[in-house]
Amino acid sequence: MPRKAPKGKYKLKTHRATAKRFKVTGSGKLMRTKIGKGHLRRNTSKRVKAQLSEMQEVKGRSIVKRVKRLAPYLRRYKLNPSS
Repeated sequence: MPRKAPKGKYKLKTHRATAKRFKVTGSGKLMRTKIGKGHLRRNTSKRVKAQLSEMQEVKGRSIVKRVKRLAPYLRRYKLNPSS
């Protein structure tokens, strides 16, 4: 039996590490997580630990461009949909 010819464009694979590190807000801003949350936080103050959980806006245009290339469907789908 012959194969079906592909229609339209190819699907792009999302770089999963990039999709987990960044998120896009409703207004289209790219947000990133902060560093320093892996380990060795025993001697850190509660205030600093709370500040580490906040997300920060990505300012550099070149980084935004790279993230959009690695995760093209980042705005369209959430990483873990609630259903």
